Amino acid sequence: MQIIKVLKIKILTIIGARPQIIKAAAVSRAVRSRFSDRIEEKILHTGQHYDAGMSQVFFDELELPHPDFNLNAGSGKHGEQTAKMIAGIENVLLSEHFDGVILYGDTNSTLAGAVAASKLHVPVYHIEAGLRSFNMSMPEEINRVVCDQLSTVLFAPTVTAVENLKREGFADSKARFADGRGHSVVNLGDVMYDNSMYFASKAESKSDVMKRLDLQPDKYILATIHRDNNTDVPERLTSIIRALVEISKSKPQYKIVLPLHPRTAKLLPQNVDSRVYEEFNNCRNIICTPPVSFFDIIVLERNAALVLTDSGGVQKEAYFYEKPCVIMRPETEWVEIVNAGAGILADADTQRIIDAVDELLSKSIEYPKVFGDSRASEHILQYILDCRN
Repeated sequence: MQIIKVLKIKILTIIGARPQIIKAAAVSRAVRSRFSDRIEEKILHTGQHYDAGMSQVFFDELELPHPDFNLNAGSGKHGEQTAKMIAGIENVLLSEHFDGVILYGDTNSTLAGAVAASKLHVPVYHIEAGLRSFNMSMPEEINRVVCDQLSTVLFAPTVTAVENLKREGFADSKARFADGRGHSVVNLGDVMYDNSMYFASKAESKSDVMKRLDLQPDKYILATIHRDNNTDVPERLTSIIRALVEISKSKPQYKIVLPLHPRTAKLLPQNVDSRVYEEFNNCRNIICTPPVSFFDIIVLERNAALVLTDSGGVQKEAYFYEKPCVIMRPETEWVEIVNAGAGILADADTQRIIDAVDELLSKSIEYPKVFGDSRASEHILQYILDCRN
């Protein structure tokens, strides 16, 4: 009788920021539940988000295995931070054999992983490939464009992302990697959708945020602000905060819940016009909190009447939970949300934000299923295995 030996591969997952931890949880869960006999995963945390409220609590709540490697890169200028990460990742890749590196999204950790792995001829698997804001002033846009160019397999989460890559020539690219393979572009769904569906019911029993903040379903608006082009520019941050104040006045039936990113909390007093900041502080309808846990944010998203955000991840989660979303950016990578009429681009413009809130709260919205079947992680891992056979 012939004995067939099952090929087992070893993958290095690189994470560094809170959204990546969440996405990695979906893939790691699939490794443990479906592929443990064929895939060995090790996790490297760059330390890009080193605040416990932005990182450690997510490992605990998501039951993600603690990292095998931690670079403790910390904060710093983009070049300085990225250089530390590249050096650290390179050392890990040289210390043992890996069959591939999984990267997520568009942070400096993503960029560093792509550069280090590609230089050492380790295949790069980019999850959330093909997203484009077409705004090269955004560090995230630079990171995602470079990572896509260096990736062996580009896992595009939507049809739009695939089309973006086709327009950039990936479909007929002549580029070849060390193993002779070219770029592969596939759409197998969005791993964030996997997580959102998996944790939706768990969150309600594990979070007391509604009771803690004295909230009622559909009686509040959830707001998040974290992007540096909003927090670091006084005019933009003032406009956003002014909009929140005006909405709280015109819609007293809704509370506004604002979990504060550490950078936002630090910059509010110095970057918001003093009169607007005083009004903001005195507004009883606006509830500011420290960063909330993963389960808390799910509960807040699921029960909100509307979401205001500059976060790509929160935009999608609002859509997953069928909540309208005002996007406080001039553009979005997730154009499907806008095309469905479930989101409005308002930038950091006070009146546009107010008008968008009015419009979205007054209309009925459909939410087409455009992000896969909530099994993207399994499909992705199977594809990686097929590539190695």
